[in-house]
Amino acid sequence: MSWEALVPPELPDFDKLWNYGNPEATEAMFRSLLPCAEMAGNEDYCMQLYTQIARTYGLRGDFDKANEILDEVEAKLTEESVVPRIRYLLERGRTHNSQGEAEPACALFLQAWELACRAGEDYHAIDAAHMLAISCPSCEQLEWNAKAMAIAEESLDPRARKWLGALYNNSGMTHLDAERYKDALKCFEKGLEFRRDHGGKKSKRIAKWCVAHTLRRMGEIDKALRMQRELEMAWSDDGKDRDGFVFEEIAECLLAQGDEAGAREYFQKTLPLLQEIRWLKQTETARLERIEKLAQG
Repeated sequence: MSWEALVPPELPDFDKLWNYGNPEATEAMFRSLLPCAEMAGNEDYCMQLYTQIARTYGLRGDFDKANEILDEVEAKLTEESVVPRIRYLLERGRTHNSQGEAEPACALFLQAWELACRAGEDYHAIDAAHMLAISCPSCEQLEWNAKAMAIAEESLDPRARKWLGALYNNSGMTHLDAERYKDALKCFEKGLEFRRDHGGKKSKRIAKWCVAHTLRRMGEIDKALRMQRELEMAWSDDGKDRDGFVFEEIAECLLAQGDEAGAREYFQKTLPLLQEIRWLKQTETARLERIEKLAQG
């Protein structure tokens, strides 16, 4: 055997391998990296990877398994394990937050924020701040989003700057929930502009959907419908992709215009697609019931 065969291969950036829509496949991919990481003797990498494997279980709603894996990571942490500890705190916090346990989640995200800031880990500091904006009381959300954006805009780390699209979106959602539509629209338009330069096809479409959704909420139905029709065409051009959220918005626009038959047709298209989404079934039962009723006419 040559000496080259004994040299561990370079370990990939596993953050780039995430497929949030398919946590099962993501787990399999991450587990396939573990032998190489163990061969390389890179304990920090292994611990970080296990925190992400735990996250795949959290996304599937298997919180016991997620916590079991995180318990194993916690037992291995040392004073020198700075980034693994930050990731551990983030994923433990996300597990609590996904179970509706906001208070312990916020405490963990705050610890992650403080540690990441001290360590100069901009990417993880932004992650912590954005999770605080999601889990903390609404009166604190914009403040945490602003802190995250300030770091992202000033950071020299390209990974940190890529957070800006999500942060503009999160701020827009906070304004939208408070019915501050003009402020929401400004944030979503910034997000769309950012995604045009830095986003993939899907992220650009989501950003455009947010702008159109806000316009509908503001009563600009014709403009909103035109944008959603453009998104419908874009999905159609892909051949196999359909987006239930686009169909839902088209239905809502048609309903606002008084086209009940057209709206019913699109609510019928919407229903089976949105019923497949786990988090919607868990948290938006009234919304799905309304769509089902409107689909029946």
